[in-house]
Amino acid sequence: MNEAPARIGIVTVSDRASRGEYEDKGGPAIHEYLAEVLSSPWTPVSRVIPDDQPGIEQTLRELCGSDGCCLVITTGGTGPAHRDVTPEATEAVCDKLMLGFGELMRKVSLEKVATAILSRQTAGICGQALIVNLPGQPRAIRECLDAVFPAIPYCIDLLNGPYLTTHEARLKAFRPKK
Repeated sequence: MNEAPARIGIVTVSDRASRGEYEDKGGPAIHEYLAEVLSSPWTPVSRVIPDDQPGIEQTLRELCGSDGCCLVITTGGTGPAHRDVTPEATEAVCDKLMLGFGELMRKVSLEKVATAILSRQTAGICGQALIVNLPGQPRAIRECLDAVFPAIPYCIDLLNGPYLTTHEARLKAFRPKK
C-alpha cells in the first residue's frame, strides 16, 4: 500500500511573529513534536498568521479543505486578551466541537501553572479534519500534546483520514481492540 503522507497543518497565530518582529517558537515546537512522535509519513503545511479572526477562519478552512490536511494544530491566540481569537475562529469553522480536548489540556496545564485557567484551548471537526488549539509556549505545547495526542490517530480514523501511527516507545496511540 503506497499511501501519500498525511498532511498536517501547523498554524502559528501571532501578530508579532507574522510581521517578523518575534521569532516563531510555537510552530517549530509542534513540528519537532510531530517528528518525534509520528512513525507514519507526514507532510507539514505551515502558516504564520496574525491574530485576526476572519484570517484565522480562512486559513483553517483552506487547510481543512483545499490543502487536504487531516489534522490542523494551532498555537497562540488562546488567552484572554482582546486579540486572542483563535478559539472563536475554530468554533466558527467547525461542524462539531470536541470539548474534551480543551478540558484535558487545561487539567494537565493546571498541574504545572496556576495561570492555565486563563487558557482557552479547544478542538473541533472541520469537514474531515481535526483542529486542535494549543497555547503558545513550547513547553506547554509539549505537555498538552502529550495529554491529547494518544486519541488523535483514532479520531482521524473516525473521520476516514489517513492511518497515523506513533513511535510506541515514545507515545502509544489509543485504538479500540478489534
